[in-house]
Amino acid sequence: MIAYDGDEAVGFAYGAPATPYREWWREHLKPAPEPGKDRTFSYSELAVRTAYRKRGVSQLVSRALLGERDEDFVVLLVDTEHPRVQATYESWGFWKVGERQPFPDSPVYAVMLSELPLA
Repeated sequence: MIAYDGDEAVGFAYGAPATPYREWWREHLKPAPEPGKDRTFSYSELAVRTAYRKRGVSQLVSRALLGERDEDFVVLLVDTEHPRVQATYESWGFWKVGERQPFPDSPVYAVMLSELPLA
């Protein structure tokens, strides 16, 4: 999903459906979600140009990306060194279910989950 101001791209967001029953976030959630809630969209990236930050573009592009999804959940990672970003996602209905360090030299990430559609 790309947000434009006239002809200028000002932000984007993307992701992809996760492989059913192989969603890595489930290891952080006990008890597991109810049966039938098994499809996840992995939210990969969100970026907004500096001049357009704090103007609602990130929420607009995120809701546009996720608004038509038919999965049950959306999952994303947030660097734990960025608590304001985590708080932003929490204000949109995500909650932290755990932490993950995918590689020994990578940052520690908050694993954040939300049911779809977003509230």
